[in-house]
Amino acid sequence: MAQLWTQRVATTTLAFRGFNLTNLGKTPQLLAHPAYGPIVERHLKLAGSVFADAMHRPLDLVERVRAGRESTLDTFAEDIALIIAVEMAQLELLDQFFGLDYRGTKFTVGYSLGELTALVAGGTFVVEQVLPPLFQLAGDCADLARDASMGILFSRGPELNLEAVHRLCIEINQDGRGVIAVSSYLSPNTVLLIGQRDTLARFKDRMHSALGTRINLRKADGAWPPLHTPLLWERNVPCRAGLAMHSMGGGLQAPLPNVFSLVTGRFSYDSFNARETIVDWLQRPQRLWDGVCEILGSGAETVVHVGPDPNLIPATFKRLSDNVRAQTTGRSFNSWGKQAVSLIARRAWLAPVLSTRVGLMRAPFIEHIILEDWLLAQDVR
Repeated sequence: MAQLWTQRVATTTLAFRGFNLTNLGKTPQLLAHPAYGPIVERHLKLAGSVFADAMHRPLDLVERVRAGRESTLDTFAEDIALIIAVEMAQLELLDQFFGLDYRGTKFTVGYSLGELTALVAGGTFVVEQVLPPLFQLAGDCADLARDASMGILFSRGPELNLEAVHRLCIEINQDGRGVIAVSSYLSPNTVLLIGQRDTLARFKDRMHSALGTRINLRKADGAWPPLHTPLLWERNVPCRAGLAMHSMGGGLQAPLPNVFSLVTGRFSYDSFNARETIVDWLQRPQRLWDGVCEILGSGAETVVHVGPDPNLIPATFKRLSDNVRAQTTGRSFNSWGKQAVSLIARRAWLAPVLSTRVGLMRAPFIEHIILEDWLLAQDVR
C-alpha cells in the first residue's frame, strides 16, 4: 500500500483537521510505538517548550498523552499545541519511514486550526513563530465559549438561503442580548452557527418564517471557542492578534505545497500576506464546502487526513459521496419505494449543484486515508 501511494503522491491532497472536543485520537499509540515514538515525543516536547516560553508555565504534552487526558475549555491553549505537534509529527513519520515527501502533493487544505498547520508544513512559518500569538489569545477564546453554543443549521430540501441566514443573525444581534453568526459553511444545505446566551433559541423561534418550513436547527454538544466569528470582537481578539503578528517571524514565502484557504475559498497565500489572512481566519467563517469542491474538481485521487482522529472533513465527504450515489443510481420513480422518493426530496439542494459543479460526481471514487490509522497498520519495527 505504501508503494502504491508513493506512485500517486502528485494526485494526493492533504487535509488537516482542526480543534474538536476530543483531540488525542491514536496519538497515545503512536507515542508508544517503538519506531514512531521518538519522533512523536520530539514534536510534543517542542510544542510544550514553545508554550512554556510564551505562557511562563510548564506544559508536558508527552505526559498528558501517555495519561490519556482529553480536552476541556481550560486546556484550549494546550490543545492548540497538541494538535499542531501531532500533525507535524505524522508528516515526519511519512517521510522518515516511507519516503513519502508531502511537499510533492497536489495541495493542502486545513479546517480551522488545520490551516495554520498547513502553513507550517508548507514552510511559511515554523511552530515557534505561529504558536505564541495563538497561546496568548486562547484564554479569551475559551472564556467566550462559556457563554456560547454551537448549532447545526440544515435544510431537508432546497439549498439554504445564506443571505436570509445572515439577515436573521443581524436582526437577532440588534436585540442587544448577545451575538450569533455563521462559523462554517459545510455544504449548500448546512452551516454551523455559534451564538451567545439564548441567541440560538431565538434564531430557532424565527427561522421558519425567515427561511422556510423545511429548515432544522440542532444544538451541538459541548462548548466551542467561537473562532471564525465576529463574537471574538468582544475581546478585540483579531486586532490583538494582528498587533502581535507585526513582530512575529516568518510569513515571507508562499507555502509549498500550496494551501487552499478556507478563509477565502481560494489559493490566496503569497509571499507576504499570511498575517492578514490569519487575522481574517479568526473572524471569518470557514468555507469548507469550497475546499471540498476544489479537491473534487482538481483531479485528486486520494485525500490523506492528517491529525488525531480526523472527523469533520471525512464525514463531509462521506455524506456527499452517499448523496451523490443515491442521486445518480436509478432514474425511474416507478422503481423506487416511498422512502427512496422521500430521501431524494430531502436532497433537493444537490441536483442543481451537480449540474454546475460536475467534479462533485467524483465524490464516491476518491480514496480517503486516515493517516494515524494507516501509520499504525504498517509493519514498522
